[in-house]
Amino acid sequence: MKILNELQLAKELIKFKSITPLDAGVIKFLEKKLKKLGFKTKILEFTEKGHLPVKNLYAKFGNKAPNFCYAGHLDVVPPGNLNDWTVNPFKPSIKKGHLIGRGANDMKSSIAAFTSAVSIYLSKNKKFNGSISFLITGDEEGDAVNGTKKVVDYLKKKKEKINFCLVGEPTNPNKLGEMIKIGRRGSLTGKLRIKGIQGHVAYPNRANNPSTIIVKILKKLKDIKFDKGTKDFQPTNLEITKININNTADNIIPKNAEATFNIRFNNKHSSSSIKKKLNKIFIRINKKHKSKFKIEYKVSGEAFLTKPNKTTFMIQRIIKKITKIKPKLSTTGGTSDLRFIKTMAPGLEFGLVGKTMHKVDEAVSLKDLKNLTIIYQNILQNYFK
Repeated sequence: MKILNELQLAKELIKFKSITPLDAGVIKFLEKKLKKLGFKTKILEFTEKGHLPVKNLYAKFGNKAPNFCYAGHLDVVPPGNLNDWTVNPFKPSIKKGHLIGRGANDMKSSIAAFTSAVSIYLSKNKKFNGSISFLITGDEEGDAVNGTKKVVDYLKKKKEKINFCLVGEPTNPNKLGEMIKIGRRGSLTGKLRIKGIQGHVAYPNRANNPSTIIVKILKKLKDIKFDKGTKDFQPTNLEITKININNTADNIIPKNAEATFNIRFNNKHSSSSIKKKLNKIFIRINKKHKSKFKIEYKVSGEAFLTKPNKTTFMIQRIIKKITKIKPKLSTTGGTSDLRFIKTMAPGLEFGLVGKTMHKVDEAVSLKDLKNLTIIYQNILQNYFK
C-alpha cells in the first residue's frame, strides 16, 4: 500500500479553488486517493431552494465496530485582494519553513495529515478490529445547509454508526498541542425591524420615530446579563452587528429602522429560551411606543458539550507525548460542524494552530504538519488496540 505524504497532499488540495460552496473537483480528488487506500466511498450532493448545491464525501474502510470517523471541510473562504498576498493563494509555496496558501491552515492541511496518517496505519495494520471513516463537506465556511448536517441525516437513515469523531479544525491559539475543543457555544442571529410613522422632523408629534425605539431596544439588549459563564463555558454575549436606517433626507423622520445582532450562548440556555426572553422585550417596548416590529431568527447551532471519555483522555495523552504540551479541554471559539455530528457520536476537535486562518498568507508550519500527522497516526494505533 502506498504511503501518502502529508505535505505533498496538502499542496495538491490547496491548488483546488474550492471557495465555498464551490467544489472545483477537490472532493473527487480526495475520493480517488481514499479509493486507492481501499476505502468504499460515496459522494453525496445535496440541494435546497435558495442555496447552491454542495458535494460531500463519506468514505469508509472496513465494516466492523468501532468506527473512528475523521471529519472536516475542503471548502475555503475567498482569498480577498490577491495583491495583498506574497504568493498566489492557490499555488502553494514554501517560505521559511511554512506552507502558504488558502486552506493551508483551515483546513486542507489537516485533512492531508489525517489521510497520510491513515495510509501509514493501514500499511502496518492489514487487519484491525474496527473501521475508519471520513466525513468531508464542502459547505462549512458557507451556509452549512447542504453540508455536514445533511450528511449526518443521511447516515442516520442508513443506520450508519460512528463511535467517535475527530474534527480537524485549527484549535490551537499559538502552539500545536495547546487546545482540544470538546464543545462550542450556540449561535443565534436576530434581524429586528421596527416600523414607525414617517414625518417631518419639525413636527415629531405627527410621526413615530423608529430609530428612537430601536436604540432603546438595543440598549436594553446590551444591558442583559445572561449569565456569568460555567465551569466549561465562557459567559453568553450579545453583539450588535448592523444598524440600518435607510433615510435619504436629513429632515424626514424615517418609517423603518433595522438592526442585526448575534448571541453566542452557553449550555445554560437554548435558542428557544433566549428567543422568549428577547421577544418579551420587543413586545413591551413596541407596545409602549405604539409601533410595530418584526423579528427573524437564524440558529446556527445549539450549545453542546461532549463529556470527556477514555478516548478524549487517550488523545490528550498522545498530544502531550508528541508536543510536550498538555492540551486544555476547551469550548472557546465559534461554531464547527461537530454541532451536527454530536447528534450521532461523541467527538472532539483538534488540528493546527489557527493564527492565520482566513487571513492573507494563510500558512502552516511544516513541523506542525509533520507532528499532526504523527499524532493522528498514534491516535489510530491506540484507538484500535
